[in-house]
Amino acid sequence: MGMSVGAGGKSGRRRRGVPRYGAMAEINMTPFIDVMLVLLIIFMVAAPLLATGVPIDLPQTKAAAMNIDQKPLSVAIDEKGSIFLADQPVAIEELPARLQSLAKEGFDERIYVRGAKSVNYGRVAEVMSIITTAGYKKVALVTEQERK
Repeated sequence: MGMSVGAGGKSGRRRRGVPRYGAMAEINMTPFIDVMLVLLIIFMVAAPLLATGVPIDLPQTKAAAMNIDQKPLSVAIDEKGSIFLADQPVAIEELPARLQSLAKEGFDERIYVRGAKSVNYGRVAEVMSIITTAGYKKVALVTEQERK
């Protein structure tokens, strides 16, 4: 009724510890791909947060983007007229002294002035005059490229 036992030779049983097939010579790529996708998502989320400066609505122009090798000094003026030097708020009276303390390459270093679209032009001109009287020769205004 039921079972027949083979009389020798090979039965359905295997010896312990000996695999039925040889060693697998392939690498399982699934964990590697999962880790890479997680890292990709992390960097995609973190990249916009690494943008420098205070969030300002810059005016748009047709000028081409500049090629920057190093992180320049940045002075930002927000919609309320507050001044930020290297992402730190600063009073207008303290601006020349702070600029002179941050001069790495002397006064030939380029300074970028980022003024919000809605800020008074007189405020931007006042900040630029303070920068030039502090001794800096290369002062540039930052704008956004026009979107088509």
